[in-house]
Amino acid sequence: MRLRVPPGRAGRLWLRRRLAVLQHGLAVLDRKLRILRQERDRLAHHATRTGQEWEAACRAADAWSLRAALLGGRRAIRLADDGRLAEVRMDWVDAMGTSYPARTSFQAPEEPGPATPLPLTAALVPTRDACRTALHAAVEHAAAKEAERIVSMEEETTSRRIRALRDHVLPRIEAALTEVEMSFDEMERADGARVRRVIASREPRQQ
Repeated sequence: MRLRVPPGRAGRLWLRRRLAVLQHGLAVLDRKLRILRQERDRLAHHATRTGQEWEAACRAADAWSLRAALLGGRRAIRLADDGRLAEVRMDWVDAMGTSYPARTSFQAPEEPGPATPLPLTAALVPTRDACRTALHAAVEHAAAKEAERIVSMEEETTSRRIRALRDHVLPRIEAALTEVEMSFDEMERADGARVRRVIASREPRQQ
């Protein structure tokens, strides 16, 4: 699509201003892209680590759950579930206009009081703790993966925007400015030639 440039010298000034704004915008986007890439690398490393911790916690919870089931039966595990829920809170941060989860707060259910009946098997207590640890690790990993996904999407969006500006918008403005500058150069040369002809016509002729 051809740019609608104002006529005359106003058009040249308009193009120069647009070119300056575009170049400044590209510099800002380049800086944003570098920051996003660094943050995405950090978040990817964090997601890998939390994933490994979650897998290890799940293995431990599975082992303790199996042990409790073998010692007390599945009924003992069902009776140990009192229906209380853990509380999870997620705090978000902002990086270059992009919000993503950064910190999680995990609050496990309160410990049973002294009036609570004793578990059917002693393995239920470490099983409960292992399952809470696995749940906490799952929350941390879910937040880390979501943060990585959001920042990766913003990185890709910013990269596409930069390519579109550099490959399409910038060449059109530069070409239009070059065309305007050349037309002004031609007019200035033509005006100069006319002035020289007028001066030459007014000079006294040699006798």
